[in-house]
Amino acid sequence: MDLATYFEAVILGLIEGFTEFLPVSSTGHILLAGHFLGFQNDGKTFEVLIQLGAILAILTVYSHRLIKIAVDLPTSQKARLFVAGILLAFLPAAVLGASLHGFIKQVLFESPRLICTTLIVGGVALAWIDRLDLKPRYTDIMDYPLSLCFKIGLFQCLALVPGMSRSGSTIAGALLMGTDKRSAAEFSFFLAMPTMAGAFAYDLYKNRDIISLDQAGVITVGFIAAFIAAVFVVRQLLDFVSRHGFMPFAIWRIVVGVAGFIGLYMVG
Repeated sequence: MDLATYFEAVILGLIEGFTEFLPVSSTGHILLAGHFLGFQNDGKTFEVLIQLGAILAILTVYSHRLIKIAVDLPTSQKARLFVAGILLAFLPAAVLGASLHGFIKQVLFESPRLICTTLIVGGVALAWIDRLDLKPRYTDIMDYPLSLCFKIGLFQCLALVPGMSRSGSTIAGALLMGTDKRSAAEFSFFLAMPTMAGAFAYDLYKNRDIISLDQAGVITVGFIAAFIAAVFVVRQLLDFVSRHGFMPFAIWRIVVGVAGFIGLYMVG
């Protein structure tokens, strides 16, 4: 691997870290960026495996909260229901993702025009939802009922299409079903932990035979960049959403999608 490849890995890692927990689709961003940079890797393993950096970032930032929940599990029904809700929300995308893994990686991941389209469509949908006069019924993720968690998990399945955004799909679904903006974003953080860890482990297993030592070096560089960027985002996002809502992200999605179409038209 030459120096330029490592530089591209840093760029893609930063993109992953900055966008993973925003409702803008990290996968869509790094696939488009990789397409225009000419970044190649067997089985698209890099794009999935550098998510480990973002996973460790959110585990680091939320370590005290996670420890408290773990300690409370034996004595607190609320803690047990919360963990059950996260696992229930995780299941639909896990089952569907494993079933469609080959199609997603070999077909959907290879379609930049699809990604541009879903970025724009998702941006329009997010802008529409953000402007709705919704009356929140749930403002604390620890009080989300199991039925609500499962429905949010069904919305997460939309993110199997690159460009739709895992966090964007779960946040949009949560808002439509009566949560406030801050708790919707926070629930998306917690749901990201098993979802991203499961995707990482499954993709690592499926591609174990094609990951070389050269790839390991590039993945490590991307992982470190993703970790640093994701820590910053996780620390800032909830306060930003409380002040500004999701409209800035909707606009960003549309701009990136349109720019992607222009780039594809001009350079292919």
